[in-house]
Amino acid sequence: MHVESALRTQPRAAEGERVETAERVDAVERAGLARSVEHTMAATSTVLQDFLDGRVRAAAARSDVAARLWADLADGVGGKLMRPRLAVAAYLGIRGGHGDDDSAAIAPVAAAIEVLHTAMLVHDDLLDHDEVRRGRPNVAGATRARLVGRGLKERTLADQVQAAGLLAGDLAIASAFALVASAPADPAALLRVVRLLAEGIETTVVGELLDVTGALSSPRDVDALAVAELKTAAYSGSMPLVVGAVLAGADDAQVARLGAVGSALGVAFQLADDDLGVFGDPAVTGKSVLSDLREGKRTELLRRAYAMADDAGCALLDAHVGRADLDEEGAAAVRRVLVASGALDAVRELTRATGLRARELAVDGVPEPLGGYLVGVVDDLVGRGH
Repeated sequence: MHVESALRTQPRAAEGERVETAERVDAVERAGLARSVEHTMAATSTVLQDFLDGRVRAAAARSDVAARLWADLADGVGGKLMRPRLAVAAYLGIRGGHGDDDSAAIAPVAAAIEVLHTAMLVHDDLLDHDEVRRGRPNVAGATRARLVGRGLKERTLADQVQAAGLLAGDLAIASAFALVASAPADPAALLRVVRLLAEGIETTVVGELLDVTGALSSPRDVDALAVAELKTAAYSGSMPLVVGAVLAGADDAQVARLGAVGSALGVAFQLADDDLGVFGDPAVTGKSVLSDLREGKRTELLRRAYAMADDAGCALLDAHVGRADLDEEGAAAVRRVLVASGALDAVRELTRATGLRARELAVDGVPEPLGGYLVGVVDDLVGRGH
């Protein structure tokens, strides 16, 4: 009996050892990919900074005004570099490379994705009449600060501020394509990347348009998830992963799976971002907890609050949301409705479920070590700030 028991146990033990060994190997490979990503991101940052410095110098040879605009635009580039990091991870994860030669092709393309992101931010701030980004004046804010003491009429000043934001965003879009063109990579792959960037811009514009026109409708009637999918998920999640994979020579199935991971990740990211815009800690997130409420931003959180709150709660939302002079006391009253109605819990559950979907797609359809790396990205982005 003891012999039979031992014989039955040995295969199970061996199987357990194989699983444990495989998990250790996966962990080592994920750590290696993470190191390679950060190494390549350092190269990407250098390419990005060199490119911006070069554009400022080239503009200075033409006019001081152009140089100032480029300098203001360059000051707004940077941050966590989430999007280029996703592109780099997909590229290295598909190629399996870990050397300096792997940085040469992807670094300019990853830098281009960050410049494109900057273009989206500049234009988005212009549409929202925001003149501060990450606690500093953006292009519009820097332009106003230079001109405000010159005795200009308000309409003239506003025209100059608007023109600076519009033109700077256009410059950034054009520059993103110039960076892609400079990459030492297969021309056919680069052409496909150019098309992907163009498609990403078009999709984002549709999302931005839905966001802008949503202000004409009640928060109850706006499909905030569709806006998140088009405006955020497409170029913040799907596009970077797909671009990196295409440049690495991934097959269509790999590209499609990474696009799906990025889409789910992007929606979860936006849901979490909207949550932090009302309930986050500005000291941790660097994000105001009043601006979204003052703007009356049509989020899934606000839509669900109107759908789930009683008449008194909806009346309180009507009284406070969208007020440009909303203070902390009014915001606190809105937060109480968001909590008491169950809207906050519902959206956090949706965020968790969407993030879980992104994790499942990464685990089931993306080869290691890239799949495991993306799981970590999902957990970091969805769980941030809380």
